[in-house]
Amino acid sequence: MEENEDVPKDFIKLKSEKLSVDEVSELVVSPYCGAVSLFIGTTRNNFEGKKVIHLEYEAYTSMAKTEIKKICRDVRQKWPSVKHIAVHHRLGVVPITEASVIIAVSSPHRAESLEAVMYCINTLKASVPIWKKEIYEDEYSWKENKECFWANSEK
Repeated sequence: MEENEDVPKDFIKLKSEKLSVDEVSELVVSPYCGAVSLFIGTTRNNFEGKKVIHLEYEAYTSMAKTEIKKICRDVRQKWPSVKHIAVHHRLGVVPITEASVIIAVSSPHRAESLEAVMYCINTLKASVPIWKKEIYEDEYSWKENKECFWANSEK
């Protein structure tokens, strides 16, 4: 494979269907990279002593994709050796143990991909217009990401 056949790519998807770790990780594999780092955010069955039944996500889809593209651009500036980036986020109902978000990054060495994955999830939670509703046994709650800049500006 020629170097120009493996140009850096970003794979961004917001979808209501179940996310696949295999699909996302395979998107970023490159013969030029020795590292693929993954973050998988899953639905847990509890929050502060309450039993969580499932999560529901809503997004301002076009703006969310634009913001995720900005995150990918920032990653490439901070870690120029990063090859491919994949960010898949689920919308709608996400049952317990299933993935809400999967992020994968490839790079020649592990440090860059690990740092880039952490940056991606932290920045996504802080800046991308995706909202989470936790459904409990007898109530629900819209959750605010503590990292979210617009949520903290009014306090």
